[in-house]
Amino acid sequence: MKSNDQTEVHKTADSGSGAEVEMQIRGLMMDPVTNMPIVVLKDIASDLILPIWVGIFEANAIALELEKTATPRPMTHDLLQNLARGLNAQVNKVVVSELRDDTFYAVIWMDHAGETVTLDARPSDAIALALRWDCPIYVNRDVLENSKQAASGSQTLDADEMRRWLENLNDDDMGRYKM
Repeated sequence: MKSNDQTEVHKTADSGSGAEVEMQIRGLMMDPVTNMPIVVLKDIASDLILPIWVGIFEANAIALELEKTATPRPMTHDLLQNLARGLNAQVNKVVVSELRDDTFYAVIWMDHAGETVTLDARPSDAIALALRWDCPIYVNRDVLENSKQAASGSQTLDADEMRRWLENLNDDDMGRYKM
């Protein structure tokens, strides 16, 4: 059986590279070419935006939390939050840490029993958890610099401006990044 255990325990709260840019969720939209959801992250200190293509279920989990919509039963990310709380763990931040082979990678930073634990995650899952824990979302500067999708956007970027920006991307760029 293949193991996907990508957990590391750190004795300190060292976050690694230190070249992280704090982002906020600017919105969710649909890619008009692939009809896949896109989470748009925006640098809190500049105009830089980073779209990340995600799955429909993850986009739904993000949208439910953004809209503060209660569900009758816990969704997967709610269950993960409940599990972590039950184990006295705390999610402190999530980091979109890497862009490799056109795939974004993320790390969830948690405190548990006095130690910092990092968990490998898909960015969509990490973002959904960050919303539930109300913790910051970061992107490593290298990821922003290496992503062809990162671009400057207006502070008052509206849906029409975002749509025009996406329409200016090449067809080869649309849907390029895997979940």
